[in-house]
Amino acid sequence: MKNFLSNVWTKRVMALISAGYAYLVCYLCYYAIFYDIHITSSVSVCLLTSGISIIALIVMLYTRRQLITRIASFVILPAMLPVVILYFGEWSIILPIMITGASILLFSGAGEGAKTAWGTITILLYIFGALGYFLFTSFFMATAKETVIESGISPSGKYRYRVVNTEDSSNGSTTVYVEPNYADVSFFNNENPMVTFTLKNMERAVHIERPIAENIDLQWETQFREDITKQLNKISDKIAFTVTDEELEKFGYTFDSKLNISMSDIEAEDKFAIGKTAHDVDPLPLDNMNTNQLAYFGIGKEGDRYYVLNPDAELLANHEDSVGNIYFSELTEKEMKQFSVEKNHTIYLNELNDEQLAELGVSDEGDIMTFNGKVCFRFYIAELGDYYDIDSRKLSLDLLT
Repeated sequence: MKNFLSNVWTKRVMALISAGYAYLVCYLCYYAIFYDIHITSSVSVCLLTSGISIIALIVMLYTRRQLITRIASFVILPAMLPVVILYFGEWSIILPIMITGASILLFSGAGEGAKTAWGTITILLYIFGALGYFLFTSFFMATAKETVIESGISPSGKYRYRVVNTEDSSNGSTTVYVEPNYADVSFFNNENPMVTFTLKNMERAVHIERPIAENIDLQWETQFREDITKQLNKISDKIAFTVTDEELEKFGYTFDSKLNISMSDIEAEDKFAIGKTAHDVDPLPLDNMNTNQLAYFGIGKEGDRYYVLNPDAELLANHEDSVGNIYFSELTEKEMKQFSVEKNHTIYLNELNDEQLAELGVSDEGDIMTFNGKVCFRFYIAELGDYYDIDSRKLSLDLLT
């Protein structure tokens, strides 16, 4: 047994546990940045985290001279910085990992000079990180008093909401927030989890009323997609939403059919030259322009496709492989802007049928919320407008609040 434990290959294999523990710490760092934490049983979490940390520490001390363990010992404490700052107060999960990280850094097989230098850098990171976070929260976060007066889950269980009264210097306001109820990540028993992580920045204010509402009548109901389409088209025939290039192609739109002149970006004299007024700012589709108007912007038309009438030397050099005309479908966005042309990715709701809406991901039926008799949230609009993109991760200052 002694020979087995002293074998270098045994230590190298066991060192992989050090890498696994460091990976888990980095994973927790990722969650700290993008998720809020909710611990329902601090004792259970503390015991579990402590148990895992003790096992990892024993293994790391056993393999302290292995390269993998040395690297892990340098990773743990810096990776815990976002966790300590953003989950401050959740000591049941912070303390066991911090003690383990500090212990292995002190007793790892790395050189004393390297450990001293890295320890100093880590301490400075914590000092300046905590100071920066304190300054940000002190000077840039709102100081208005908020009170949650009602919260709950929609009938389908897909959304959750809360009604918040905010007291400020402008007589206050009542705001209704809705967020997805399917983006949470739970650990250790999904029915009664010890830890639940909820995505940050998913709440969307769907209704704001000033001053504070005296009476609150919030109701949910279920409606079908086809019925909502009819309701929305009665309200307006200009309801538009953004789609991707692939979706445009799927619905029969060609690249050239969605090209516009950006009227808001051109001078008044250019508008006058094509018979428009200085007040015309709505995008002008190329399909609605005649030959003279197109030629004014250096655009020619061949069948259903648009091309550059008189390309300059730079454009010719960039598209030297093109045979014949240089078509706008071959240009980059930057090159199209030289001709005041942009591609429009919007589609009007009344242009689509029910099957196409289903292809865009709109459910057959879903939740509708009314607040004091007014519709303020429709699942239909949330899905069509991709309100809750739970797969995207973007770094922003909002994640610090």
